Amino acid sequence: MKPDVVKNPVASLKAKNADVQCVIDAVAGNQEFFKNALPMIASENITSPLVRQVLASDLGHRYAEGKVGHRFYQGCGFIDVIEAKAIELAKEVFRAPHVNVQPISGVNSNIAAFFALSRPGDVMLALAVPSGGHISHARYSAAGIRGLKIYAHPYDNSKMNIDTDKMLKEIKRLKPKIVMFGASLFLFPHPVREAREACDEVGASIVYDAAHVAGLIAGGRFQDPLREGADVVTASTHKTFPGPQGGIIMCQEKWAEEIDEAVFPGTVSNFHPHHKAGLAIALAEMKHFGRAYADQTIRNAQALASYLDEMGFSVLCKDQGYTMSHQVAVDVSRIGGGSLVAANLEKAYIIANKNLFPWDAEAGKDDPSGIRLGTQELTRLGMKEREMKEVARLIKRVAIDREEPEKVKKDVIHLKSQYQTVQYCFDGDGAYEFILR
Repeated sequence: MKPDVVKNPVASLKAKNADVQCVIDAVAGNQEFFKNALPMIASENITSPLVRQVLASDLGHRYAEGKVGHRFYQGCGFIDVIEAKAIELAKEVFRAPHVNVQPISGVNSNIAAFFALSRPGDVMLALAVPSGGHISHARYSAAGIRGLKIYAHPYDNSKMNIDTDKMLKEIKRLKPKIVMFGASLFLFPHPVREAREACDEVGASIVYDAAHVAGLIAGGRFQDPLREGADVVTASTHKTFPGPQGGIIMCQEKWAEEIDEAVFPGTVSNFHPHHKAGLAIALAEMKHFGRAYADQTIRNAQALASYLDEMGFSVLCKDQGYTMSHQVAVDVSRIGGGSLVAANLEKAYIIANKNLFPWDAEAGKDDPSGIRLGTQELTRLGMKEREMKEVARLIKRVAIDREEPEKVKKDVIHLKSQYQTVQYCFDGDGAYEFILR
């Protein structure tokens, strides 16, 4: 969908350059668009106003290569304080023996983990992309950069999860160096605890990609991979975890040196200090509000799934309670397919994504059967189960009733107008305030 053009709302700003004005208008337009929309992309979130302030600080101009107290440049004293506090808070929030906050993305975190725990030619067992695996677990991304041989986890389509019994047989047969858990379509906890003994038998390490569920783990409401047997937990910091875009690695103490060297000088030079300041504040927020936020996020996902099911949608995994995370998976193949439904929802200002399901790859389908819905950002804005019923009604009006999206959009904007303040943070000011001077 071509975005609506929204002129910069700051009337006093008169850019002298047309190129600059084009960018400013687009930034302001994006801000206005999401102020009015229902953001339900499962890999996004909104930060608190305080986090946004530090992201715009002078820290964004600075370099800080090296570790706390051992930098290659002068002038890093305050950055040392920030990074040390982020590490301290992350250890507490995730109950992690060792933490590295320098990765600049979740993919960067995975690359560092693969370099620390394996060598080229080693075998890795990971979810296939059509089964929900992230692209960085595949041969053409981070795993391929390390030169790993990738084999797919056995998958149970009916449960939308790894087949535990078959997985254990594959671990013993393949003798992988890394057994990878975590996913992009991630409805239920993965069998980390069940894999630990088999991994010990063959000398495999467990890496758990918590990118999607890090906020739920921090809130104590999903699973606890480090206690269940994971050697290394990687994550991005901006999905269910409501921080700035970036990465983080948590690990058992025995891997601390290898992980740190794989991050710097291995895969990161400057680690974007302004993002780490934002991360430290987001960690402090999660320390105080994380459990309530994670609990409400999951309850919202389960409520949304139930309402969608009642309204005639084919929601996956009903017999398992639909979901234990922030995500809801809906098969829309009978009402137009994932591409069409997602595009029409966007026209109504409901932002979701089309999503492959395992059986799409098996059938050779080009158009994904599903859409994936996330509740983490709506939760962050204060919505609860009651609002999920209204969100489900709006989705139904577009996808099943085939109402004109423009008509539905008016009601979406009205609903969203009541939720313009960030919750579960220290400074609950406007979620979409945007000032250019």
